[in-house]
Amino acid sequence: MHQLFANHIDILKGRFDRALAETGFDALLLGSGTAPRRFLDDTRYPFRAHPSFVQWLPHLTEHPDSWLLLRPGQAPTLYLHCPDDFWHQTPEAPSGDWTHAFEIECFADAGSLKPLLQGLGRTALIAAERPVFAADDWTQNPADLMARLDFERAVKTGWELECLRGANRCAARGHIAAEQLFHVGASEYRIHQGYLVATDHNERDLPYDNIVGLNEHAAVLHYQFQDRLAPAEMRTLLIDAGAADHGYAADITRTHAADRESAFAALIAGLDGAQKSLLQSVRAGVDFVELHLQMHAALAQLLRDSGLVQASVEAQLAQGITSAFFPHGLGHLLGLQVHDVGGWQQDASGTLREPPAEHPYLRLTRKLEPGFVVTVEPGLYFIPSLLDRLRQGPGGEAVSWKQVELLMPYGGIRIEDNVAVTADGHENLTRDAFAAAGREGF
Repeated sequence: MHQLFANHIDILKGRFDRALAETGFDALLLGSGTAPRRFLDDTRYPFRAHPSFVQWLPHLTEHPDSWLLLRPGQAPTLYLHCPDDFWHQTPEAPSGDWTHAFEIECFADAGSLKPLLQGLGRTALIAAERPVFAADDWTQNPADLMARLDFERAVKTGWELECLRGANRCAARGHIAAEQLFHVGASEYRIHQGYLVATDHNERDLPYDNIVGLNEHAAVLHYQFQDRLAPAEMRTLLIDAGAADHGYAADITRTHAADRESAFAALIAGLDGAQKSLLQSVRAGVDFVELHLQMHAALAQLLRDSGLVQASVEAQLAQGITSAFFPHGLGHLLGLQVHDVGGWQQDASGTLREPPAEHPYLRLTRKLEPGFVVTVEPGLYFIPSLLDRLRQGPGGEAVSWKQVELLMPYGGIRIEDNVAVTADGHENLTRDAFAAAGREGF
């Protein structure tokens, strides 16, 4: 067994045994999830395994209706669903060194598990749906247990960090291909398809739906379409696209200008510089809320330096001007889920710290710890609805609206890196991946 994975399993055993003891459970069943049927149809939605299952079994991300039984002091037992089904490819008992960490039993019918799971004692069940074999006294998704597991999941094991590095290396290849396609005039759809080829992913492999926005579409934060026709004039590409490695996600955004000498290209360079400067403060013990506020101050300076806003940094922050250009949070935890769990949790009992009222979309309010992996993703957007509100408020008088109108057709900018916090600073998984691909400073 790969030593990193063996260490990963040992760490998980310690975490889960401790959480079960603290919450008074004797056993825990983790479900892999199901592939639900579409309404009024005989097909199913694409399957995505539950993250708590994948954390233990990252080699089994495409196995619905399976279960992992955890009991303190005993080897984890995998009940792998192997149905008798001639319509679909069915799984076989897995092989490989990693399997030595588990007891593995295959089953065809969920009802057959009922006699195998008797006498477990006080049992917790983490699953979206209650299975047919569940005993009446099992507790489904107990909040106190899940809070403990979610809180500790923020600290990544060595195995998890290696998967996240791999996901970033894969995604970097896709981003490089996307930039090349943009500069030869490809449509959003063609750019997306080129990204899939470069990463060797299909749609189902992606950790989230790629955002491929040209021109004004770059101002739609979660732009969800892909035009087949390229615009008559190519101005901007904003691509927010990831990749997966054993269920762990990369989440990277880059913005490109067709005219590298334009005022918009200068704004991209300015935001990139501000982001890199902020990254120098990413280290253990730093409050992520403070990093978010520092980024708003840096953005205010950029808006002032570029002539977009004629107001001091202090005045911009007091009047909420920067929030009209940068409405989302600076970043979030990253791991098995793109927006990984526990971002507002302050302790294992589930105490929450909500973001400041003036920054409600910030997803991470914890102090950084070694082992955290976070995104750092400032933005500068020209979003019509938000700018209309700014124009009508007291801060609107400080804005150079003529200059804003010239930049509106470019949509906006986002630059997003995936960063692992270390004991003595941080590791930039994203920029390291681009450098390894020969694109230093990309």
